[in-house]
Amino acid sequence: MFVKQLYTNCLSEAAYFIESEGEAVVIDPLRDIDAYLDLAKERNATIKYIFETHFHADFVSGHLDLAAATQAPIVYGPEAVTSFPIYKAKDREEFNIGKLRLQVIHTPGHTLESTCYLLLDEQGQANSLFTGDTLFVGDVGRPDLFSGNLTKEELAGMLYDSLNNKIKTLPDTVTVYPAHGPGSSCGKNLGPNTFSTLGEEKAGNYALLANDKASFIAEVTDGLTTPPSYFPINARINKEGYDALQEVMEKANQPLSVEAFKAKVKEGVGILDTRPATEFAEGFVPGSLSIGLEGRFAEWAGSLLNFGQEIVLVTTPGQEAETIVRLARVGFDHVAGYLQGGYEAWVAAGEKRDMIISIEPDELAMDIPHDPNLVIVDVRKPAEYADGHIKDAINLTLSDMTDPGNLGDFDENHNLYVHCQGGYRSIIACSLLKREGIHNLRNVEGGFNNMKGTNGLEVVKENNVLN
Repeated sequence: MFVKQLYTNCLSEAAYFIESEGEAVVIDPLRDIDAYLDLAKERNATIKYIFETHFHADFVSGHLDLAAATQAPIVYGPEAVTSFPIYKAKDREEFNIGKLRLQVIHTPGHTLESTCYLLLDEQGQANSLFTGDTLFVGDVGRPDLFSGNLTKEELAGMLYDSLNNKIKTLPDTVTVYPAHGPGSSCGKNLGPNTFSTLGEEKAGNYALLANDKASFIAEVTDGLTTPPSYFPINARINKEGYDALQEVMEKANQPLSVEAFKAKVKEGVGILDTRPATEFAEGFVPGSLSIGLEGRFAEWAGSLLNFGQEIVLVTTPGQEAETIVRLARVGFDHVAGYLQGGYEAWVAAGEKRDMIISIEPDELAMDIPHDPNLVIVDVRKPAEYADGHIKDAINLTLSDMTDPGNLGDFDENHNLYVHCQGGYRSIIACSLLKREGIHNLRNVEGGFNNMKGTNGLEVVKENNVLN
């Protein structure tokens, strides 16, 4: 038996490769499929099936490209309806993989078609459970995503039944392999690990400790934040299909001279700069949106880009193809080329540049008593803000800043000091503000991590001063 988790940090996504006796399956593949083909070649195996746990909302699956490359059928559980050929498995149906078997367990709740897959070893014993977004480490899938006219409470009730009647009845020794890890927006607060055991989850996962259905529904539906804006787009793509990644690459991976780049921008094409945040702050093409590849790039690209607008890229030279692939993972296929030679070519051509001034927290502390127009803008999530923030800071989340209407309270007299937790998101926020014509701003280096220990910056939590 060979089981491998292939984890992608910037999406908090886990795909799985299972092999026995030269037969292999892939569960929840990413859109770029080379890793699965390479594993199959390495193990001298044939990919026999492609299993999908549900219609993913946070990334575009590689099921279609992998099926085209291997001729393996795409398998969904009951209730799945697609625009392309699939094998719709029945609840408790089993599939042979060499000496192993994979059993279908339909577990509606996160979505109607959500399905787990139970791996049975050579002796027919339950070994591993691939739970998709039904069960995470320390959490369960949110029940408010894209299931027709059903309410989140109705779906949460289904999820309770799925967990209690089908999942909790399995042996405690079963390994739990979810589709996502910490940081994913598919749950409320996933644990720090990417796999667990069912026994550990029964003992510590709040959703499996609920005494009754009503309590479960109340707890699972409480505190749900608005899902990222690209989630319904990706769910639709996964149901209806998409262009092959190779075709997307051929169209997007086109070098543009400075003049050709400028012509695209003049036509209304957006600019995405994927260099590290610190490099972007030192200088960038005016009007650029900064989303550095070093952070949770795909998630923020999906959340902040306009899917109806073409973009051109400014990248670190040599990272053009990687950027295009990582955009495609969240369904963004509208890249019209990249600036050949990167930002250095723009500088060498003598074109107009912009920059972001970054300061240390102690400079902010010195400015506060003397500047009545000073505004501290905290772009972290509400839960982060509530857990501790600088006194009098306003909380405007990064995801909300794409709506110019949310920036209407700022005027030219304000001196904005922008921060996040560590510095990545605040540079994105500053680029959004600058794109909207708000230039009187400073980025606070190191974010709240540096600010909370600085003399003169009072940290409050629930309106109380922290000791």
